[in-house]
Amino acid sequence: MGVQRCGTTRWIRLIGSHPEVVWPPAAKELHYFDRYHLGGCGAREIAGYHEFFPRDGERKVGEWTPLYMSAPWVPALLAQAAPQARLLVLLRDPVERYISGLQHDSGHAREQGVSLSRLTPLDAFARGLYHAQLIRLLSHFDRSQILVLQYERCVSEPLAELRKTFQFLGLRDVEFVPDLTITPNRQPSKPQLDAAARDAYVAAYRDDVLALAQAFPEIDLALWPNFAPLAG
Repeated sequence: MGVQRCGTTRWIRLIGSHPEVVWPPAAKELHYFDRYHLGGCGAREIAGYHEFFPRDGERKVGEWTPLYMSAPWVPALLAQAAPQARLLVLLRDPVERYISGLQHDSGHAREQGVSLSRLTPLDAFARGLYHAQLIRLLSHFDRSQILVLQYERCVSEPLAELRKTFQFLGLRDVEFVPDLTITPNRQPSKPQLDAAARDAYVAAYRDDVLALAQAFPEIDLALWPNFAPLAG
C-alpha cells in the first residue's frame, strides 16, 4: 500500500518471485482508486477492480500503489473492495523520503519537458506524515491486517524481513530465499538540503514521528538518521 520512495518496487519484486505468489497481472501500481477523489465508486467500479485479480488456485495476488497511503479517500474504498486484504506498508526516514520524492518528481518533470509544480514540495512533505495516514487506515482495517516495515531494516536485514512478510501474507514456505541481487532503485542524484532547511523539516515531522513510534513500537527510530536522537 505505501509509501512512495520507500523501497516498495524492490520488495514486491522479491515477494513476486515466491512460487506461492502471482506477480501482479496488470502492474505493480494500478492506481485504480485515484480517480474517485470526488466519489462515484460503486458496486460496478469495485467489480471492475476485482477483475484485475483472477484466482489462481491458492496463490496470492495483489498490487502495491503507494499513493493509496496518502490519499484520504482511498482506505474506505479499499475496505469496500477488499475487506480481508493484507496491507503492506514500508516506511523510511521521512526527511530522506522527502528528498527522494523530490528527486523522483523532478526526474519526471524533466522527461516531460516541464517545470516542477510549485505544489510538488508540499505533496512530497505530506507523504511523510506516516502516523496520520496509518491512523486513517486503521479506521477501516484491523491492525492485524497491516504489516509495517522499515526501509532501512529491509535493506540491512532482507531475509529476516522477508520471512516476516511471507508469514504475514499467509505463505506456507516462509524460508524461501529469493534472488537478493534485486537491489533498491538507485537515484543518480538527490536535491541537497542545507542545515537550516533540514532542521526545519525534522522539526516539522517531529510530532508525527513521535506519535508513530508510540503507536507502532516496531518502528526503531535509531534506524532513521534524522530522528535517531529521539530513539528510546
